[in-house]
Amino acid sequence: MTLNFVAAVVLAALEGYLLGSIVFGILISRFLCRDDVRTHGSGSAGMTNMLRTYGKWPGVFTAVGDVAKGAAAVLIGKWLFAALVPQLDPACGAYLAAIFACIGHMKPVWFGFKGGKGVLVCGGAILAVQPVVFLMLVVIFLIEFAITRIVSLGSIIIAAVYPILTLCFWAWHGASLFTLVFVGVCSAIMAAMVIYMHRSNIQRLRNGTEYRFGQKKKENDGQ
Repeated sequence: MTLNFVAAVVLAALEGYLLGSIVFGILISRFLCRDDVRTHGSGSAGMTNMLRTYGKWPGVFTAVGDVAKGAAAVLIGKWLFAALVPQLDPACGAYLAAIFACIGHMKPVWFGFKGGKGVLVCGGAILAVQPVVFLMLVVIFLIEFAITRIVSLGSIIIAAVYPILTLCFWAWHGASLFTLVFVGVCSAIMAAMVIYMHRSNIQRLRNGTEYRFGQKKKENDGQ
């Protein structure tokens, strides 16, 4: 099992990172808009900066691509663990792949290690593994957004809540102690990465200068 476990971990991490490094915001801005979104606004290659810089459809396509690659990464990771280490819950492979997909999106090897903040990639991963938790996070985000119109605040809140909901989800499904510890640590790492990537947003939230969706002539950070 040891060699198979090492192989599963390496393969899940590698495929997650390489898939995550396919940053759709950069690809769409380059090939459809003949530009690089990272030279505008927040400098992020995420959906919010795409929306603010190029409009609705580039933003929508970016969102769909980021969610899809997050989902694909965890499904492949789940399959790898099921095939190589059937003694373990395949969810462990999914969460491992999710972490590295998020890292790939933030630090993409194909694009000079400068990408986005990983919220939608994590969202796709969660949707593929925990659709109920995904829906709960969407509801929380929409409530926050309806009240404040601040995308970054909603992202930070759902990132903070996600590990708690994850542990509740797997405990409810009767997961083993090993699985609970593994997915708990992985979900906490994912949340920490997303929150860390929003550190400049947190500072602006403290200063009361963070961008509210719909505002014009603002250069504050989004996703």
